[in-house]
Amino acid sequence: MFFFRKKPENVDLNLPFLAGIGTDIHSHLLPAVDDGSQDLDTSISFIETLHALGIQNVITTPHVMMDRYPNSAETLSEPYQQVKNALAEKNIPVQFHHAAEYYMDEFFEELMKLPLMTLNGELILVEISFMSAPPQLHQWLFELAAQGYRPVLAHPERYNYYHATPEDYKVFKQRGCHLQVNLLSLTGYYGRHIQKSAEWLVENKLIDFIGTDLHHSKHLQAIKSIAKDKKLVKLLETYPFKNNTIQLVPQV
Repeated sequence: MFFFRKKPENVDLNLPFLAGIGTDIHSHLLPAVDDGSQDLDTSISFIETLHALGIQNVITTPHVMMDRYPNSAETLSEPYQQVKNALAEKNIPVQFHHAAEYYMDEFFEELMKLPLMTLNGELILVEISFMSAPPQLHQWLFELAAQGYRPVLAHPERYNYYHATPEDYKVFKQRGCHLQVNLLSLTGYYGRHIQKSAEWLVENKLIDFIGTDLHHSKHLQAIKSIAKDKKLVKLLETYPFKNNTIQLVPQV
């Protein structure tokens, strides 16, 4: 396969915490399958840059949103292999896997009847509406656990309706749901109110995992800019994220 390779931008930055995190569990780097990377060249450039910044493993998580991105293991197989082959051809030494980010809506109950794409064989990344939580949310989380999955709620800090009742976040933890914060939320990228929520979650040790949620070049530039924020860099170096405990499951 021949393609023009974009050179990664300058990555001589002070982001040592990324090496400690080790595995990025949330990104959108399969080409042209959702609102993330739209071509193979961009996917390879982003992955190469993440690796140069310190990330050793990437578990990319394309949306499964049935009314917009009806992805499945079958539809994702070909773009995944394209990225895997290109990384091998370019000798980019990063372990690359894919799971999914499941949108919990009226279609999700049917999806739960099928084998789900996981981060490591049991951890499953889920998201909910930014407008309101589905009324069946905790029932679905219970059912996932009963099936042997361990749900991970993506970017809980971005659900504004929980900001007024932050104790609700503790209910997720009490019921066995892991929480994953977006790296950029802690920078204020999505707004100050989301940053404050992310900081509260971290201060209260409610966060288990961190992810880039990388979609496009603006996200990547914002990640690089973290090097200028010494206070945030120190926080990210010392917080006990569990990313590096994930044992990757071989994929073909």
